Parts: sequence; structure tokens; C-alpha cells
Amino acid sequence: MQNEIIGRKAEIELLNKYAESGKAEFVAIYGRRRVGKTFLVNQVFKNRLTFSMTGILDGDKKAQMHAFTDALDLYGQPNTPTPKNWYDAFQILRHFLSEKMSGNSPCIIFIDELPCFETRKSDFVNALGYFWNSWASLQDNLMLIVCGSATSWMIKNIIDNHGGLHDRITHEIHLKEFTLRETEEYLLSYGFPWDRMMVVQTYMVMGGIPYYLSLLNPAESLAQNIDRLFFKANSEMQREFNRLYKTLFSNPEAYIAIIEALFEKKCGLTRDGIAESLGINANGYLTQMLQSLVDCGIVRFYRIRNKSVSTRNGLYQLLDFYTLFYLQFLKKQTSNEHFWTQSINSPTINSWMGLAFERICLTHISQIKCALGIDGIKTEYYSWRGTDTESQRQAQIDLVIERADRMINICEAKFSEKPYLLSKDEYDKFTNRIALFKQTTSFAGGVIPTFITANGLQRNAYSEHITAQITLDDLF
Repeated sequence: MQNEIIGRKAEIELLNKYAESGKAEFVAIYGRRRVGKTFLVNQVFKNRLTFSMTGILDGDKKAQMHAFTDALDLYGQPNTPTPKNWYDAFQILRHFLSEKMSGNSPCIIFIDELPCFETRKSDFVNALGYFWNSWASLQDNLMLIVCGSATSWMIKNIIDNHGGLHDRITHEIHLKEFTLRETEEYLLSYGFPWDRMMVVQTYMVMGGIPYYLSLLNPAESLAQNIDRLFFKANSEMQREFNRLYKTLFSNPEAYIAIIEALFEKKCGLTRDGIAESLGINANGYLTQMLQSLVDCGIVRFYRIRNKSVSTRNGLYQLLDFYTLFYLQFLKKQTSNEHFWTQSINSPTINSWMGLAFERICLTHISQIKCALGIDGIKTEYYSWRGTDTESQRQAQIDLVIERADRMINICEAKFSEKPYLLSKDEYDKFTNRIALFKQTTSFAGGVIPTFITANGLQRNAYSEHITAQITLDDLF
């Protein structure tokens, strides 16, 4: 296996910059499970870490203390007695680091899976705050990096802490999943003979999560990989669902109930709609849970041009590719270990691919803007819903890009492996939605009909009226 870092150029540059700043730096890195946080830090600071320790998932205070003393042993201080509490532990760490600090070389401390250390009555966060405020923040060339997969916990207890760590974080890095381009780079670096169509279909299944990609075998086809990883009895990616949400949240069942409700409504639900669906109160606790899902990148919150849905109470939409795939195909626990290979090109899979492609477009807005030549223009993007007053038919546009130059791109995403044939019926529906949008929103600027497809539109009388076209290559 290779150990080179794919992508992450901006994060690597920032981490090296902070390490060489010549002052005390407190850096918080967060992001969903398996996105590569630990790998990034270990690769950037290979052989340069002064001290590193990792929390134990579901470990009690005694287990976490053992992790601390074991790390001290690994970094050159064996036989350390187990501290009584975290204040004593950080005092021991302070003495250990004082002996290690010398010259202009940065002292780099890495505490991984930080939320694991905050066990019941451990007072870990307060002890960490005291360690930083009383000593570490006063040292030149000291860099403390904390990391955790429980994103909402990291934001609430570290980044937005209102106690001893209030405003103490000097930098934060939200490590996100790979883009399509980075996913392609990763697969090419490991010798996968896959074209971009296969890369995008891989992304539909597992998103750009590096660890998930590492489980793929270049000697197998994509379909064979999916069967092995998802549909074989006791396969790893079947078990990953519960692990993912258990890592992210202390009460995963409540969050899973929310995402299952969102799964049933592809375009999303308001907070009130989620509460109604679950039979619960639309209170502050629900708002906090929804924000946590947004912070983790599992769900997106977006506003919508619709008078019945206020900007404040916009829509929440499930956006995590692995979660969507799991709920669509694995929750029912099919016993067919060759389900994917035997179902290729079926209506069920083709329909799912169409919806997954729409979500890929929503996660690659910057690439779409660049392809349209508007990356330098201030924009807002959202969805739109409307009702035709005459027919009372509902109409929806999944992606509207509103620009500061008083132009709007109304986008339609269509996935097919061949150039997409735009029929008269589809073209009429699209133009009717545009007309209804202009009518109901009173938008007076210019509208640019835009199609996003894998291989462009097949030329016919209707494709000639589509002003802008985005293809799969543009998304890379």
C-alpha cells in the first residue's frame, strides 16, 4: 500500500504553516469517521511528533489513562504510574514535554479521538483547558493538535467551548471527503483500470471516503467489489452503518430515525416536517440534532424559493452517499450475495443512479460554477418548488444558481452512460418549470437553461435550445 497523501493540498500547507509559526498553536481537526484525519496528521508530521495518544472507543476512564501511560512509554518515558486524574496526567505530560523542547524545532502534540477521553466524571476537557492556559499557550514553537470523528462533540466542547477553552482554538480544519477528481487520483494511484464512468458510479456508492475506497480491489470489477463489500454475508460495509453513527453520536438511534425520515423524502423536509414524520416535538433539541447532522456532512440544510417555506425554516436533505446506498439496498438485508452483479441495468438501479447523480452535482457546485465560467461571480444556490394555479400540479427544480449579474442557471441533472436523448415531453416539462419559476418568483433577470449529464445531450431539435451543458468531465 502506498502512503502518499492524495489531495489535501490546502490542509497540508496550513498544517506546515502552523507548525512553523514560532508561537503556540491549538489546532482542532474534525470530520466524519474514515475521512482520513489521523492519516493526514501522521503523514504530514511523520517522525516529527513529540507526543501522540489516541482515545479508546467505549473505554472507561481507566482504559483512557492506560492509553495515556502507554503513549508516554512509546515516546520515551516508560513505567509511568497511572495518574489519579487528568490534571495529574497533564502535569506529567508538561514535565515530559519540557525536557523534549529545545532550540527552534516545533514541539508537536497530537491527541486523536479526543471525545473518547471525556468519560463520565473524568473532567478531561477542563484539565485540557488548564494545561493549555497555564503552560502550553505560553510556549514558543508548541503545536497542540486535537482530532475527533464525533464532529458535533468537537464543535460544542472544543471549538465553541464556553469554559476554559473559550476562544483558545487558534485554527480549525474541517476535513471533508474527496471530490470526484481526488477519488480518481486515489484509484489511479493504486492501479485501478477504471474510466470516469466507473469512478462516478463508485462515488455514488461510497462517496469520497478514503477508507472505503481503500477496501476496493483493482483485480475485481466495480460490480464484484460492491457485492463483496456490501452484499456478502457479514461484509464490512454492512456493519459500517451502525459503527458510523455510534462513533458520531452518543445516542445514535435518535439520529438514525431522522435520517430514515429524510430518506423517504428525496428533496428534503423542514424541521416541522421531520417532527411530524417522527411524531415528536419540533423543539430546540431537534434543532440541535439536525445541526449536528449538518456539521457531520451527513445532511445539508438549504433554503428554497417558496413562500410556504421560510428562509429560517428551510429544508434538510440527506446527502451522505454511503448512508443513502445502505438504506436503499442493505437495510432489507437481501440474502443474494451477487445482488449487484445480477441487477446491473435494472430499473431499480438505474433510478437510484439518477438520484445519486443529482446529489453528486449538489456536492460539486464549485466545479459546475467553474465549467459555466462564473466561479468569479457571487452566487447563491437553492432548490425551488411551485404550484401551477391552473392545473394545480407541483413543479420542482433541484438546482437553481442565482448570480450577482442578474442571471440564473436553472439546472437539470440527467444520468445515462450514453449521450442523453432529450425528448419533446421532457423539454416541454423543463420549459414549463422555467416559466412557472419566473412567474411565481417575479424574477426579472435572464434565465439560462442548463443540463448536467454524463456524456452530453444527443443532438436533436430540443437540445439546440439548451444554452449551457455540463458533462461528467467538468465535474472532475
